[in-house]
Amino acid sequence: MMCRFCGHALRHVFVDLGSAPPSNCFLSEEQLNKPEVFFPLKVFICEVCFLVQIDEFRTSTELFGEDYAYFSSMSETWLRHSRNYVDSIVPRLGLDPSSLVVEVASNDGYLLQYFRERGIPCLGIEPTHSTAEAAKKKGIEVVEEFFGIPLANRLTASGRQADLIVGNNVLAHVPDVHDFVGGLQRLLKLRGTITMEFPHLLRLVENAQFDTIYHEHFSYFSLSVVDRIFRAQGLTIHDVEEVATHGGSLRIFASHAVARMKRQAAVEQVLEMERRSGLESVDFCRTFQGCVIAAKNDFVAFLIDARRQGKRTAAYGAAAKGNTLLNYSGIRADLIEYVVDKADSKKGKYLPGSRIPVVGEELLKETRPDFIVILPWNLKDEIEKQLAYARAWNASFVTAIPHLTIF
Repeated sequence: MMCRFCGHALRHVFVDLGSAPPSNCFLSEEQLNKPEVFFPLKVFICEVCFLVQIDEFRTSTELFGEDYAYFSSMSETWLRHSRNYVDSIVPRLGLDPSSLVVEVASNDGYLLQYFRERGIPCLGIEPTHSTAEAAKKKGIEVVEEFFGIPLANRLTASGRQADLIVGNNVLAHVPDVHDFVGGLQRLLKLRGTITMEFPHLLRLVENAQFDTIYHEHFSYFSLSVVDRIFRAQGLTIHDVEEVATHGGSLRIFASHAVARMKRQAAVEQVLEMERRSGLESVDFCRTFQGCVIAAKNDFVAFLIDARRQGKRTAAYGAAAKGNTLLNYSGIRADLIEYVVDKADSKKGKYLPGSRIPVVGEELLKETRPDFIVILPWNLKDEIEKQLAYARAWNASFVTAIPHLTIF
């Protein structure tokens, strides 16, 4: 395997999570009698550029099909985060009805709807038909296509260069970072701004967030690596913010290098933090595998102990990260009876690998389990509040990352 940024041969394992099916390939009842294909979930770190990455076992087209099951608007926390972003970026950049905002991987219009409310023209780029259709129903124009240099060139040729390009949690999903970031550079106006949010590799390791690793995420980023990738395409990161989403993310602000935007102190502060942590070293992750194994063992031991005591355990949130945890831990429906999810696209199906059924919230109220495992731990507060009624039957909530917590 060669590094997808610098092309160097990859020799150093970052973490090995065994094998698993793609995390968003939910199964129908008919598919339960058919075999599933499991792919290695082994992550490498490049000793030259320090990009952390997995191999591309399935293409983006296969992973992000027309019936893609993840809809961003299912989370009130994420919607609030998106609205707050729009409230801050519009005055910061002076966006108005003469501007154009383009979001790459716009999903179901969760973000662009707030620009549209302000009368600011916007365009979504989203390859998954199911989510694109949901965005169109909100009145948002969507191009159903994967983003890269060819699409950027077509949009630019048609006079649709962007004042602002937004990409939230998409950078990790890109198999060809040169094509993707090169497309950003071509689509951006000379004085335009790019903002990208992505989980911070430093926080992933510090908090044992191994469940963030799955096949849809081809790469895992530090600011220093993203800085190099952007500079290689003529872009400069001039500001950065640390945000709480996904257990600790970075929001970068980038522009054309020729625009000579002043680099804010926050950029050097985060880079220095990464240097002090040893992030740019293959030794950075030397204790990570041990932390991952310990978290898995504690989680499995808890579930087995609960079962032996005759306790019932269910889970909430059929999230991709939950599927990584369950498959790495070898959990099946004998230990977690079912998973509750709000998304109609997931209800009535089964989790990939573990084959645990996905159900509606009414079953939770009917069966009253003793323990509810919150799989999307990054939304713990929102979910605990939503399911507060479970305290009436003395249910406890459980998270497994970064360590087993019962509350």
